[in-house]
Amino acid sequence: MLGETTVRASGASPGRCATVGRAAPGIESEPLHPFLVSVATVGLGEIGDKTQLLALLLAVRYRRPYTILSGILAATVLSHLLAALAGEWLRSLLTPGVLRWGIGLSLLAVAAWTLKPDQLDEEETVAPPRHGLFWLTLVSFFVAEIGDKTQIATALLAARYNDLLLVVLGTTLGMMLANAPAVLFGHHLGERVPLVWVRRCAALLFGAQGVLVLLGYGVGLGTS
Repeated sequence: MLGETTVRASGASPGRCATVGRAAPGIESEPLHPFLVSVATVGLGEIGDKTQLLALLLAVRYRRPYTILSGILAATVLSHLLAALAGEWLRSLLTPGVLRWGIGLSLLAVAAWTLKPDQLDEEETVAPPRHGLFWLTLVSFFVAEIGDKTQIATALLAARYNDLLLVVLGTTLGMMLANAPAVLFGHHLGERVPLVWVRRCAALLFGAQGVLVLLGYGVGLGTS
């Protein structure tokens, strides 16, 4: 099959061979590649996203940054773990060819989505806390993340790399790297960061991954 290499397994009897998916060149073969790509992709994709706007809004309103960050961390781990599990489930259902096209085209769609600025309805999203700020942050952030591009990206990355732990660790770190400055420094940082260029860089990263996947440079995806 195109995109696969047949090699004889060590110690196997004649005629018995193992099939190995096409390995991507260079850094694609590094053990931490899924983690690093996940950090960069989600970290850039989160800047200017509605969940970052939510983090900023919570920080400005309640001024308890460490409680807010702990709620964001808990919500992110839960949300991205569910997304990664969904990605691995889809990987188990689909053939490599279908998976390759699905992931590649979806990443290109997320790239286009990233170029559109997000907006947040303050009145509908953040109500006064009834059960503590931590739980308000966790629930609000988890709900805002449902169907968001960073959650979808996490599912796509998990389907692409088939390494749930590294992907979830990477996307979670990326989210915290993007949201921690927003919570800690608020509007002062937003005035200095050119969000339009950040969105363009994130879109370029998503788009490049989509093209690479469509060309077959994905772990075990092949080119069939």
